[in-house]
Amino acid sequence: MAPPLLLFFLLLPLLTALADGHQHLSSYGSSALSDWRPAKASYYAADPEDAIGGACGFGDLGKHGYGMATVGLSTALFERGAACGGCYEVKCVEDLKYCLPGTSIVVTATNFCAPNYGLPADAGGHCNPPNHHFLLPIQSFEKIALWKAGIMPIQYRRVKCLREGGVRFSVNGRHFFFTVLISNVGGAGDVRSVKIKGTELGWLPMGRNWGQVWHINCDMRGQPLSFELSSSDSKTLTSFNVVPKDWEFGKTYTGKQFLL
Repeated sequence: MAPPLLLFFLLLPLLTALADGHQHLSSYGSSALSDWRPAKASYYAADPEDAIGGACGFGDLGKHGYGMATVGLSTALFERGAACGGCYEVKCVEDLKYCLPGTSIVVTATNFCAPNYGLPADAGGHCNPPNHHFLLPIQSFEKIALWKAGIMPIQYRRVKCLREGGVRFSVNGRHFFFTVLISNVGGAGDVRSVKIKGTELGWLPMGRNWGQVWHINCDMRGQPLSFELSSSDSKTLTSFNVVPKDWEFGKTYTGKQFLL
């Protein structure tokens, strides 16, 4: 039998690998898309009706799988809706009285925290430029801090979104006005550009209507539809014929998913 000291050195690579594997499973470090950055966070007392609507156009957040793990972003972060669907890991810092140590949450950007230009950015205008501010439902805020904290210093970083199933395409409009809400997006989570293709037309760019609702002035009826999505991490996803020929306004169709 090998001496204890020799046995330890023989097992050291295995122990290190196991430790690294545990760390990978217990944190979002491996899926981080940015470094930690400073910001502040506050909360609102959310009721079930608050899970419907929002500036990103997702509608019923429970139905689309976001629940209350969501956030409204200040002007500096919202990027006029381009940030919608992105995921952020948030943790409380610097306040030993109210922070819950060792905790963090991952939330999805689904709303806009509107500025209040009647107040200065450093005295009440929490979501005014250039502030980086996160407005959280109290259910999420209490995962990282006590509710008595009010406005808290935090750190945040972009992380990959972990989604079940494929990207969802909810089509709407009328005649020559066609819109699609794109939700349940994995990977970077946001969508920065969209192209649409029917069997009668080539690839056509769509415009951002608001949030993650995209539009095109074109009659797309009576043909299967394909979509090409590009995200902020420069990845592209193409779902061919994801919307069948007999599609209807008001219906949702599921395509492929971004690879992590």
